[in-house]
Amino acid sequence: MKFIVLIIALTTVLNCQGQKKEQVNIEKQNPSFIWEGANLYFLLTDRFNNGDESNDVSFNRTREAGKLRGFEGGDIKGVTQKIEEGYFTNLGVNAIWLTPIVEQIHDATDEGTGVTYGFHGYWTRDWTALDPNYGTKEDLKQLVEVAHSKGIRIVLDAVINHTGPVTEEDSAYPEDWVRTEGQCTYQNYESTVSCTLVRNLPDIKTESNEDVGLPDFLVEKWKAEGRYEQEVAELDAFFKRTGYPRAPRFYIIKWLTDYITEFGIDGYRADTVKHTEENVWQEFRTECDYAFSEWKKNNPERVLDDNSFYLVGEVYGYNIVNKKLYDFGDKKVNYFDNSFHSLINFGFKYDARSTYESLFSRYSNILQNDMKGFGVLNYISSHDDGGPFDVKREKPYEAMTKLLLSPGTSQTYYGDETARPLIIDGAVDDANLRSFMDWESIENNQDTKDLLLHSQKLGQFRANHPAVGAGTHQMISQDPYLFYRSYSNGNYQDMVVIGLDLPIGVKTLDVSKVFKDGDVLRDAYSDQELKVENGKAKLESPFKIVLLEKAD
Repeated sequence: MKFIVLIIALTTVLNCQGQKKEQVNIEKQNPSFIWEGANLYFLLTDRFNNGDESNDVSFNRTREAGKLRGFEGGDIKGVTQKIEEGYFTNLGVNAIWLTPIVEQIHDATDEGTGVTYGFHGYWTRDWTALDPNYGTKEDLKQLVEVAHSKGIRIVLDAVINHTGPVTEEDSAYPEDWVRTEGQCTYQNYESTVSCTLVRNLPDIKTESNEDVGLPDFLVEKWKAEGRYEQEVAELDAFFKRTGYPRAPRFYIIKWLTDYITEFGIDGYRADTVKHTEENVWQEFRTECDYAFSEWKKNNPERVLDDNSFYLVGEVYGYNIVNKKLYDFGDKKVNYFDNSFHSLINFGFKYDARSTYESLFSRYSNILQNDMKGFGVLNYISSHDDGGPFDVKREKPYEAMTKLLLSPGTSQTYYGDETARPLIIDGAVDDANLRSFMDWESIENNQDTKDLLLHSQKLGQFRANHPAVGAGTHQMISQDPYLFYRSYSNGNYQDMVVIGLDLPIGVKTLDVSKVFKDGDVLRDAYSDQELKVENGKAKLESPFKIVLLEKAD
């Protein structure tokens, strides 16, 4: 089936005033899903939605924490609830990335910003267990099943570089597992990789190929939980199959890939990639692919499509202009080949300040040439970037328009679609970025509702038309500013034409290069149909965005 689409957008985006009762209709076109153009939603599991208040306090985590530095109640059931309610489908989201959900250190620590618990998920205590604050493995199973039933992929977060901090309740992993001294100075490759990120964050000896035994505390814990023999038997089988040494990184790789084999998750976002030797990620890729193929083989009726397992890496500071290489100063590393499908693009927040054409054409040129077959994950705000685009949320319409119409995979950080505040009174550093999702504002604030509706329309259109994110960009004319995106995969074809700086009210658009006379088009933004006459598409709407597609 062939879909030909026309999007017309503007530099200045009108809000949805006057359309307050408008409902978003879910498109039924079943487009080809491709990770390079996906509409991915990133959330902090603890900060999104509380679906089960009974698990709000675990391991006696009752110390008074700094502002937004304790557990706030969000959990896996809360995410599932919002999937069932259609929140993500209405946003056009086809993949959800959750912060790590494995068991965290039990106590809190103070890194100089206030007493902090591992609410964020990056302070692992036991990779084989879920943290009770997030939920149970049955909750995770339900999440994946419900998401898949809606055509939504689930991406979890993989931490191989470090454990959680040492506290009075949380002893360090053994010395043959971690280094606890020698803090990174980030001057070159060595001082970025073979060191601890910060004080009191034990660094896994990922360079080691020496056999190590299980930490005593894990043995004791597993025995108390009645699963020691099973865990050891699985480890024995893994090392027998792979032939890997019983080195620390391979234990962790085994534990992380178990979530693929058991639950059928669709991808991993890899944390602190540049602080770990690049061969580790090649090994991780190999085992992820094996686990995903095994899951598909054992669950043929639950397979969504033929896409391979998705791996996106956090190489802090990576910019799309560097293409496949990251430069440590004394060494350049290619993290794409044999490892990652995509890297998080830390440069988008800067590039989004440029004009549409400069942004779009630059990204398309790189992605369709030097990075053909790979991708980047663009974002305007995130959980640990203190300099987001539009930190005061003064340009939320522009931000979402650029994010959702740019080439590459889009990462909507929870609350981008509603302008959730990124500056919180009393919060310190990254805590500002991690407030609870603003459900009350969505319910009661009309400005929030209007922005959400705008985000829904663009997000659905992106999801319905892979050309938006994965297609080739080409300018048609400067004035009016028109360009197209085209994408094809086998017999599947998708074309998108976008125009900017058009008037509110009546719009007469030359679409003769894409549509023929008599074609019936639909504007998905104002939900009206029109017919092409003399090569022109004419419509009237109070918006500065028009999303035209060929009507069914």
